[in-house]
Amino acid sequence: MRYPQPYPGLSRSGPCHGKEPQRFYVLRLLRRLALACLPALAAPCGLQAQQPAASAGTEVSHDIEEIVVTARRPAEIIPTQKLEGKALEALSSHSVADALRYFSGIQIKDYGGIGGLKTVNIRSMGSQHVGVFFDGIQIGNAQNGTVDLGRFSLDNMEAVTLHNGQKSAIFQSAKDFASASAIYMETRRPRFDSTRTDNLKATLKGGSFKTVNPSLLWEHRCGDKVRSSVNAEYLYTSGEYRFRYAKGDGYDTTELRKNGDVRLFRAEAALFGDLPEGAWRTKVYFYDSERGYPGYVDRNIPGRLRNTDRQWDTNLFLQGSLLRRPLPFYTFSLKGKYAYDYLHYLSDEEDGMYIDNRYRQQEVYLSAANLFSILPGWSVDLSVDAQWNGLEADLADFAYPKRYTVLAAAATSLQLKRVSLQGSLLYTHVTDVTRRQGTQAGTRNEFTPALVASCKPLRRHDLSLRAFYKRIFRMPTFNDLYYTQIGNKNLKPEYTEQYDAGAVYAREWYGPKGSCRLEVQLDGYFNRVKNKIVAMPADNQFRWMMLNLGYVEIRGADAVATLGMTHGRLRATLRIAYTYQRAQDFTDPASEHYGDQIPYIPWHSGSAVAGIGWGEWSLNYSFIYTGERYEQAANTRYNYVQPWYTHDLSLAREIGLRRCRMRICAEVNNLLNQQYEVVQCYPMPGTNFRITISLTL
Repeated sequence: MRYPQPYPGLSRSGPCHGKEPQRFYVLRLLRRLALACLPALAAPCGLQAQQPAASAGTEVSHDIEEIVVTARRPAEIIPTQKLEGKALEALSSHSVADALRYFSGIQIKDYGGIGGLKTVNIRSMGSQHVGVFFDGIQIGNAQNGTVDLGRFSLDNMEAVTLHNGQKSAIFQSAKDFASASAIYMETRRPRFDSTRTDNLKATLKGGSFKTVNPSLLWEHRCGDKVRSSVNAEYLYTSGEYRFRYAKGDGYDTTELRKNGDVRLFRAEAALFGDLPEGAWRTKVYFYDSERGYPGYVDRNIPGRLRNTDRQWDTNLFLQGSLLRRPLPFYTFSLKGKYAYDYLHYLSDEEDGMYIDNRYRQQEVYLSAANLFSILPGWSVDLSVDAQWNGLEADLADFAYPKRYTVLAAAATSLQLKRVSLQGSLLYTHVTDVTRRQGTQAGTRNEFTPALVASCKPLRRHDLSLRAFYKRIFRMPTFNDLYYTQIGNKNLKPEYTEQYDAGAVYAREWYGPKGSCRLEVQLDGYFNRVKNKIVAMPADNQFRWMMLNLGYVEIRGADAVATLGMTHGRLRATLRIAYTYQRAQDFTDPASEHYGDQIPYIPWHSGSAVAGIGWGEWSLNYSFIYTGERYEQAANTRYNYVQPWYTHDLSLAREIGLRRCRMRICAEVNNLLNQQYEVVQCYPMPGTNFRITISLTL
């Protein structure tokens, strides 16, 4: 009899999250029932048991058919949104940034088309407060604190998850506790049936803007304990598209968007292994690109595109993780990473400053997490991380900073019958070293707590009530502190306080030919950001200074509803997300714009994704809406940004061939040719299409 494992190679009785999941109690009960029924099953063979061949010392075995029991995971005690599997594949998305637009409480800044920079902001706290994790290890950027999510393809992505606050499980590295919100990207794990040792998938995408995007995935089983995966992808797009906008005198005109071309190559290679009571994983990631950053549109001078910059990126990292449970009450995890990032930025405008700079970043990261199961339902986690970052640049008088960071976290989880409680305390130590004595920022030592509570008040209904409080901070980046003639070494960290209360309700219906499941999440929250770092002009418009001036309060509500139904060969899904935010700037009480909405935060936003399938066919529709907002801190008519929305449609079919399976998908994005701008003066593409053909062997 074989039972499904919660983690490859990890025993099913291992309480990795402080309490054994409910499905394993069901498995234990089934096992005991099966063992209790063995005598009854053997009763028809009783006469044979009296034959001489079945003597007292002879072992008698009975083959039982495999039993596989599945159950849904319990509701998260901290607000979580997730897209995975077919739901992720159905989206008309080029990158992780595109997929995140369908989450509530999130804002994506997109600076124009495929080639434009894409950053994420969760619940209005700023991009630097979002931790981005790739296969469980954070992607760092000590230079400016942001991660361009447009770089990460969905081609090899298995799931994308958004956590407000932190993950619900306390068994995690200290880094996982160190962000106000976090995005987790999980790449595909190799899976094989009983006879195959290789999986091969080839995909070709093409469409508007002269886009060509081939990719190849090869998975191999190296014996019973080790599996490998190699994935490579190439993308070229011209990024050129026509757009319509209003000139300064009020007349509409049509222009061609240029300098949005992208050439990139991405390759990943990974090994996965099983151990007695554990598992390990290693990965090598390489990314190389050349792209143009399409400039903003000067409405007063038609046809003029300013800041037509170019950028070259080379990113390489090697990371690995190990999970083991050497004792029934003790589980540990080890993680490590080395990363090298090269960036070459060129700006050559006729009437602007000439910039031709090169930056090199390095990072070394080590982590150890230890989970102790003290009593049934009570667990304690102790985690320690160490990290080193260095930045070099060819700028005059550059500080060449190096940063040494140590994080230590203590967390506990108490699981009672209907109540779950968690608490954590994170200690952070940061020391910067620069080439010249006296130019480095001071050493920082900070303690930041988090408290989480959840309960299920009803016996017969799947209703969960939850709440959390978290205080966290983010260190000023190297650019904030040391950028030549701009940085300020005396900057203080930004502090955030998060308060959240919400509920999750789920219900399932079963019939003779199908089933239906409904889940609704609703959360209200209040956030405060203190010591916000802002750029202010100094003695002239060329020289700016970074100062701690900002104070922001954010009040909001997130709502997510998902519905899934199957009836025979028919299947249907629906996901609706809505966000309301009131994000006010209370920095300067003397300002006439005191209490105004902060830039680019809409009061209302939402999305809807609907899909219907019949046999091998599937039709998917998606809708995104972003309401009115302002591009500057002053909420004036001049700074007003109109709402925008898009409709996307895709049709796909899977075809079973003799030795492989083919999937063909046709997409039409921005179906109604909406002319819109996510960031003011950076027009987005109109109607465009894409065709995807994939073969799986």
